[in-house]
Amino acid sequence: QVQLVEAGGGLVQPGGSLRLSCAASGGIFSDYDMRWYQQAPGKQRQLVAVITSGGTINYADSVKGRFTISRDNAKNMVSLQMNSLKPEDTTVYSCNARIWTAVFGLRDYWGQGTQVTVSS
Repeated sequence: QVQLVEAGGGLVQPGGSLRLSCAASGGIFSDYDMRWYQQAPGKQRQLVAVITSGGTINYADSVKGRFTISRDNAKNMVSLQMNSLKPEDTTVYSCNARIWTAVFGLRDYWGQGTQVTVSS
């Protein structure tokens, strides 16, 4: 069982920056692919960025060049540096840990989410 706790959300002006963090406990953090999602009310979750256990990184087109995902396996933490923020980036951001094992199959774990509001 993996527990995820996000931090770092808040209110920022357009063009500003925020850094989200997600602290993990339980499990072997380095074995998990880590993702950040946007969760707008009444809408499906949208994948923002992923960093695999092997270090492969991918971003949604909407955030390429502005957001940077990173992980620190020694600290069991994944971060999302968000620069040049736009009002349309406003939503709840959730951290996800995913792993596939032969015994249990695909397992997903979620944090509670953190609100990001971009407004002047």
